[in-house]
Amino acid sequence: MTETWNKRTKLVHGGTRRSQYNEVSEAIFLTQGFVYDSAEQAEARFIETGPDEFIYARYGNPTVAMFEERIALLEGAEDAFATASGMAAVNGALTSILKAGDHVVSAKALFGSCLYILESILTRYGVEVTFVDGTDLDAWRAAVRADTKAVFFESMSNPTLEVIDIKGVAEIAHAVGATVVVDNVFSTPVFSNAIEQGADVVVYSATKHIDGQGRALGGVVLGSKDYIRGTLEPYMKHTGGSLSPFHAWMFVKGLETIDLRVNAQAASALQIAEALDGHPALARTIYPGLKTHAQNDLVQRQLGGKGGTVLSLDIKGGKDAAFAFLNALTIPVISNNLGDAKSIATHPATTTHQRLSEDQRAELGITDGLVRFSVGLEDADDLIGDVNQALAAIS
Repeated sequence: MTETWNKRTKLVHGGTRRSQYNEVSEAIFLTQGFVYDSAEQAEARFIETGPDEFIYARYGNPTVAMFEERIALLEGAEDAFATASGMAAVNGALTSILKAGDHVVSAKALFGSCLYILESILTRYGVEVTFVDGTDLDAWRAAVRADTKAVFFESMSNPTLEVIDIKGVAEIAHAVGATVVVDNVFSTPVFSNAIEQGADVVVYSATKHIDGQGRALGGVVLGSKDYIRGTLEPYMKHTGGSLSPFHAWMFVKGLETIDLRVNAQAASALQIAEALDGHPALARTIYPGLKTHAQNDLVQRQLGGKGGTVLSLDIKGGKDAAFAFLNALTIPVISNNLGDAKSIATHPATTTHQRLSEDQRAELGITDGLVRFSVGLEDADDLIGDVNQALAAIS
């Protein structure tokens, strides 16, 4: 029955479990272990756990299960496994399916930690990785081989907001039997239907829009039941990257309002981008929802025209001008998260992407003047006024 509900109903009621007290708000089961009625029951559960049977919090927990079921309903996935952070989700999604000698093709425009996993960790253990321009389907065709095991990309890249054609890349990858792993954070589970468009595995940092209020670290991996329970779960439960029940409860509550929050943030982001586009202090205003964005046609097809909650401003004058702009802002905070109720401004070249070489940043379009602007829930007119005064302060 829950599968037939509309999105907002799923987000409020999906996966709910009530204790014997019939509480309205979902319970937090803050326990690391579970008691068995007998030694025989303990033995049976270690052989195979049934529905709503638990062994140890690293393997599963009722509160965590509620979050997993609810986000799976939203995503349209068969199953989900919640993790301790977004990067635990990325690492688990990739490492659980790869071994020495496997080949991976990845978009080169990636968050720094994602790049580190592909460039430094997987290659250390004998996995070959080829990087391509994620927006170029011909580059994917040229790189994918008969022995390619997986492809990986951010459906909307951080921080230059390139949009990757999920369906197009999936068709190329599936032709050789490769698994399509998509980091869908910037596209959000509200606007993107990545599994419907061909992704096999979808990864989120729940730290971002799912929590949406800067409170907790977490992540989630979604896919088929066979993959989640047969491949990913054994890897995650034995390597220790599972989510705490308290953070799972926060994410359950966050999902209740994510549709409202993200739609409001995206509407404000578009309003701000349109107001700033062509500003004389800016070399570029990057927002996928703008008609001037290189992949705006794809945004219309893949995201229903929604450009997400983040824009990037390339400020003329490089690092000094970008720092002066950041220091002049009065409403957004300077931090390195995104998808928060508070607007957040970030200088990627010196923070989130600082480990990249100057040449790598230049290749990805991460200039010294680039500022990533995650739009929060403040009034859009207030934000526009604040950004304009901060740009004026540069000169």
